[in-house]
Amino acid sequence: MSYEKVLQAKSVVIGTKQTVRALKNNLIVEVFIAEDADPFITSRVAMTSRELNVPITYVDSMRLLGKACGIDVGAATVAIKK
Repeated sequence: MSYEKVLQAKSVVIGTKQTVRALKNNLIVEVFIAEDADPFITSRVAMTSRELNVPITYVDSMRLLGKACGIDVGAATVAIKK
């Protein structure tokens, strides 16, 4: 289900730095974090999302999350833009 949301999204932000920047600019509706990603990398996204009351959805695989975005590498975090 979660991967389907990413597949159907019109515009996404891929990567931790870009996601944090978009969150701070109030451009994000929902954040997806891969559970198999390094927590050191994803913790800043999770913390910023919680501070700004943006829903977080955890998914199993970086590889599948990247694939849902149409990229050939894994993605630790992805966010759906408003």
